[in-house]
Amino acid sequence: MSSAAGQPLRRLLLAVTMAAASFAAPARAGELFGGLFAHDVDWITASGEEHGLDVELGWRGERILRALGGPRPHAFVSLNSAGQTHFAAAGLSWRVGHPVYVRPGIGLAVHTGPGRFDSTGRRIWLGSRILFEPEIGIGLRLNPRVSVEASWVHLSHAQLFSEENPGLDTVGLRLNYMLH
Repeated sequence: MSSAAGQPLRRLLLAVTMAAASFAAPARAGELFGGLFAHDVDWITASGEEHGLDVELGWRGERILRALGGPRPHAFVSLNSAGQTHFAAAGLSWRVGHPVYVRPGIGLAVHTGPGRFDSTGRRIWLGSRILFEPEIGIGLRLNPRVSVEASWVHLSHAQLFSEENPGLDTVGLRLNYMLH
């Protein structure tokens, strides 16, 4: 990978590292997660321009802000197998229910997609480098440390930063592992 081509990915990895560090907790606290996601599905948005699988790796911290239902901070990176739009996100998520649960979340994301419209139609111009990252998962706690969930992650700026706002949706499965 040339230096210029690797620059957006290096910035993305730096951003997710900084986001995770901002929520830093003792090393034994929290949860690690990872999964495989279909990239740019057109179920919600009418995109479907980009391809490949996304590998998602992340961290969730301990519950905070009990007055707001005890959300957990999260940070993750999503790397696309076809070298298209990678992204990193950080935010808050809630887990409701046990052992079957729903996990809604909201955050902010940065991405490596094009900075302007791609007239070839092979890449998504998302209209802003910074995007909102709503997500929802439906999961099952398998034992005290392990759970699995089906998740949908959406990237969009809700037309706040430009009129261009196609959005990007990923859908996949996550495996979660509690560290303590």
